[in-house]
Amino acid sequence: MDKAKIKELTKAELQIMQLLWSKKKAYVNDLLDGMPEPKPAYNTVSTIVRILERKGFVSHETYGKTHLYYALIDREIYLNSMMKGIMNSFFSGSITNMVSFLSKKEGISIDEADKLMEIITKSKK
Repeated sequence: MDKAKIKELTKAELQIMQLLWSKKKAYVNDLLDGMPEPKPAYNTVSTIVRILERKGFVSHETYGKTHLYYALIDREIYLNSMMKGIMNSFFSGSITNMVSFLSKKEGISIDEADKLMEIITKSKK
């Protein structure tokens, strides 16, 4: 899938993707086991997985009548696409504006500021 064409997932779709990213491969029952109570119906999870498959996020291997599902889109690629979208939509494409907003809203501890500086310093090398 083209990175530029990655669509934002619904909350339910993202929940399934998070499970697939952590498990690598899973049957619908495995996905259900990883979900918090109250668990959705088996058919609901199965439908969401098929929607993700149509959208190009998921594929499967067939074993008899069962399907073993796996992610086609890497978590980092999805996260990068969503963060770029947020940065462009809300912060004029500026990471400085985004970090400034987050630091004002959430507050940044000295420890976190030091870690950010370390990341920036490493990225310059």
